[in-house]
This record gives sequence, C-alpha cells and structure tokens, in this order.
Amino acid sequence: MKCAHYAASILTAVGSAVGIACPSGAIETNPTQGQIARALERGKEVAGQHRSPDTLYARFGANDGAHPSGFLITKLRGVSVMAAHMALRGLEPSGEDIARVMEASTLQVSTVIFGDSPSFAVNSYMSLDQGSRIVKPIAVRVDGQAGRTATWPDAPRFQAKVVATFNYTDFDPKAQTTITVFPAIGGEVRFTINLAQIE
Repeated sequence: MKCAHYAASILTAVGSAVGIACPSGAIETNPTQGQIARALERGKEVAGQHRSPDTLYARFGANDGAHPSGFLITKLRGVSVMAAHMALRGLEPSGEDIARVMEASTLQVSTVIFGDSPSFAVNSYMSLDQGSRIVKPIAVRVDGQAGRTATWPDAPRFQAKVVATFNYTDFDPKAQTTITVFPAIGGEVRFTINLAQIE
C-alpha cells in the first residue's frame, strides 16, 4: 500500500481531530510576566508528578502510534518544558534561560507520518492553511531514514518525522488552521486545529 493511499484512507479518521489538552487562550508571541510565571509553575508541577516533560507539548492528531500525529512548541510551552526538565534535575531556569525562549521568533511544528518505504519522507513539505492564506515555513526537516512501526511488516510499515519552523509574524496565532504535510511521493496528511485554544 502506497503512502498516498494510506494517508488518504486516514484523513477521515484524523480529519479535524485535535488531541490538544491545554488552557484556552491563544499562542502568545509576547507573553506577560504572569503568563511566564504560570508556565514555569506548570513545568514544576509536571516534574513533581514524575511525568515526562513532553506531556506539556500541545498535541494534535491520533495518539495510537499507528496514525499521523504531531505537536507544537510555543513560547509558553517551551518555558514549561524547560522548567520541567530542570526541576527533574533539582534546578530552576535562570532569567537568561527564560529570555532565550521568549526571544524565539519561530514556532516549531513536529509531525509523524507513515509510509511504505524507509525513504518515503525525504523531501516532504509542510504548510499552514488559514482560510485564504497559505503560510510557508522558513525551514523543514525530515527523517531521511524512516523507522519501522510497531505494525511491521503490516501497513503502515514505516514512520518518519516532518518538522517545520514558521515565523510568528507570518501567521495568525488565533486562527483556525490546517496543518498540511505533503509527502514527496504524493498525497497529503491534514490536521485542523484552533490556534486560539493553544497557549
């Protein structure tokens, strides 16, 4: 089964599914001190509960390991993740650590897609669709060698990451958005999310 056909068959299942559990608000490009303080506290809480820092990512798509999925790393999420990692080592982020995250000018979107060969993800692409506007990334990275899935040798046989970076100034951080991944072999995988619900 080719990746394009597999991707097409799962679009109905993934569709506009959003597995994002987070406080409502919007992606903050210039967070307040209060928002930063709450983000730091969230990270410490996760560490105190002995949970993995990656549970703080804003996730979307499926969560079964056999269908496309992904996550976003916003400024506030980045602060929470950093605080969790450091708290697990008995440390606290410095002002410089926090400033480095706050000064980021880009949003990272990471996805996992599935295909039928180890090189299926090479030269894949990603874009954001915000109604009448298509937002292009400033950079895209892919796994040159996809890994085997848990269902190997049955389809889907391989999984790979496609990671794109977008300038905050290029998109509306409060808009309904479709993330579209275009595997180089054809087809597309879509995730519809409401950025206004992601902090």
